[in-house]
Amino acid sequence: MKSKYIKYTAVTLLLGLGLSSCSSFLDKPVEDSYNTENYYTSDAACISGVNYLYNSPWYDFQRGFIKVGEVLSGNMYWGNSPYLNFSVNGTDQDLVNMSYSLWSEIGHANTVYESIKGATASEATKNQCLGECLAWKAMAYFFLVRSFGDVPIIHNNSENLAAGDYNTLSKVQKADVYEYIIMTLEKAMELLPKEKSTTGRIDYYCAEGLLAKVYLTRAGVSGSLNSSDLTKAAEYSKDVIENSGRALLTNYSDIFRGSNNNSDESLFAWKWTVGSHWTCQNTLQSDLAPEGFDENGDCWGGWGGPSLDLIEAFGVSPKDDPAKRIDKDSRRKATVMLAGDIYDYFWRDHDLGNNKKGFDYLRFWYDKTYNAAATGECQAPCGGTNVKHLYGDNADHIAETGLTPGRMAYAFSTHILRLADVYLVNAEAHTLLDGGSTTNADALYAFNQVHQRAVPSDVEKSSLTFDEVWKERRLELAGEGDRWYDFVRRSYYDVNSCIKEITAQKRNSLWGCNIVYKRYYESGKTNWSYNEEDGEFQYDEATAAPNVTAASFSLPFPTEDVALNPNLATSAESIHVDVRNTYSY
Repeated sequence: MKSKYIKYTAVTLLLGLGLSSCSSFLDKPVEDSYNTENYYTSDAACISGVNYLYNSPWYDFQRGFIKVGEVLSGNMYWGNSPYLNFSVNGTDQDLVNMSYSLWSEIGHANTVYESIKGATASEATKNQCLGECLAWKAMAYFFLVRSFGDVPIIHNNSENLAAGDYNTLSKVQKADVYEYIIMTLEKAMELLPKEKSTTGRIDYYCAEGLLAKVYLTRAGVSGSLNSSDLTKAAEYSKDVIENSGRALLTNYSDIFRGSNNNSDESLFAWKWTVGSHWTCQNTLQSDLAPEGFDENGDCWGGWGGPSLDLIEAFGVSPKDDPAKRIDKDSRRKATVMLAGDIYDYFWRDHDLGNNKKGFDYLRFWYDKTYNAAATGECQAPCGGTNVKHLYGDNADHIAETGLTPGRMAYAFSTHILRLADVYLVNAEAHTLLDGGSTTNADALYAFNQVHQRAVPSDVEKSSLTFDEVWKERRLELAGEGDRWYDFVRRSYYDVNSCIKEITAQKRNSLWGCNIVYKRYYESGKTNWSYNEEDGEFQYDEATAAPNVTAASFSLPFPTEDVALNPNLATSAESIHVDVRNTYSY
C-alpha cells in the first residue's frame, strides 16, 4: 500500500476538489472556489464528483493491467519483461504504478462517498452516486487482493488520517478481504438503480455481475472449493443474464469499437476522453500498436504482441498459408493480426484498391505507397500483432467517437468486466459444483451463447467440462487484462495445474517471421514457403520456461511501501478481521 499516496489523496479530497473529473464523462461544473461543504449541492455536482472514479485514478494501472493480466499469464510476449520470465520484484515501476493507482481509486472512492452522504441532492441521485463509489471501490479491492494477496483494508480515509496509522496498518487475510468486497457490493446494489444504464454508468446488474465473479473467486480461497460460494456465483450470474435487460453484441469485434463504448456488453469500464487534463485518456495503443500505426508518433508496441501459445490456442498458426488458413473462431482476427488480414475499421481513409479502404497487415509493413512509415520489416516477435485496445488512425477515432485523438490520448473505453464474462462465470460455477462437468441447462445456455457467437459453425453443447470453460475464457477475454486472474483464482485450490500449464506454454519468440512474410508479399502473395533449418518460423527453444511456484501467484508489494510499513513485508503476519462486525456502510 502506498501510504504517503493514500495520505495525499485523502487530504486533497478532504480539503477540496483539486483533482478534477474528465469533462466528457459526463459533464462537470467549474471547480474553482469549491470545497466539499458547498460543492455537493445538486444532482449534477454529485454525478460530476463520481465521474472521476471512472478514469483518472486508474490511469497508472494501464500498463500493469496488460503486463500482469496478459504477459504474466502467457497470452502476450513482451521481450525481456520480468512479467514474461516471472522475475518481478518490488522495485518494478509498472508494479509500483499499479499499486499506487489501485490505492488511489480506493482513497478517492472513500472520500467522495463520505462527501456525497451529506449532499443536498435528490435521494435517487445520491443513492446512485453512492452506489457507484462503492462499486468502484470493490473493483479496486478485487484487483488488489488477486494481485497481492493479503492487503490492508482502508474503510474510511478520515479515520485513518485521524489515527495516523496509515504506516502501521496490517495486512488482512484475503478471505476477509473478499468478505469486505462482498459486503461493499451488497451495499452498492442496495443503492444502485435496476434500470439499465445506457450511458456507461454502473447499475445494479453491473455490480451484481462483479459480485458473481467475486464469489466464484472466493470459492477456492480456503484451498478447497466452497459449494455455497459457487452456488451464489451461479445464482447472481443467472440473475444478470436473465434480468439485466442486456444482451451480447452480435458481432464480437464490435465490442471494442469506440462507437460501442457504452454497449450492453460493458458492465464496468474505464471511461477515457481527450482534450481534458492528463490522466483522463486511454494510452494503451502506444504500448500495443506497431510504429507508424497512427499519425501521432506515439506507437512503439510492435516488438511485443500476442504469444505463439495464444495464437495456436485459436486453432491457427503464423505458419499457415494465409490463402488457405481456416479461421473458425471470429475472435482470432479481433485479437491477433496475422499475415493476410485486412480490417475495415482500421485505416478507413487508406485506399486498398477496388474502391475499398482499410488496413492491410502486410502492406503496412512493406508498402511505402500505402504506408509512408513502412519500415520494411515486420516487427511481430511471434508472428502476430495486437488488435484489442487499438483505435487505428485519426480518421478511425473521429468516425467512432467524434473526437480527434492526441499524442498518447484517445477515448475508447477499456472494458474490465463484460457481460460475456458473467455468462462464463455461470458456466464455470456449474461445472465446479457438478464435479468438473455438467449438463445444467443454465450453464449450457450461457456457454453456448458465448461460444456460438464466435464459432457459429459449432453445434450446441449438451454437456460441458471445466476444461472447456477454462479455454473459452482465455479465447473470449484474451488481451483484456484478465487471464492472470483466472490463474490466481484456480491456484487457490489447484495450484499444480496452473504451474503445469504455464510452464508448458510457448511463451518465447518465433524467429524469422519477417523473412517469410516479406518473401510472400514481394512474390505477389504467391510464394508461401519457409525452412525452419534456415531460421524461418523457428521457435526459440533455448530460453527456458519460467520458474513458477505456488508463491508466484501473489505479487510483491512495492519495496518503498514495505520500507514505510514493515507490516506489509512477506514475512509479516496477516490478521483476521470480523468484517461484518468491524465495518459498516
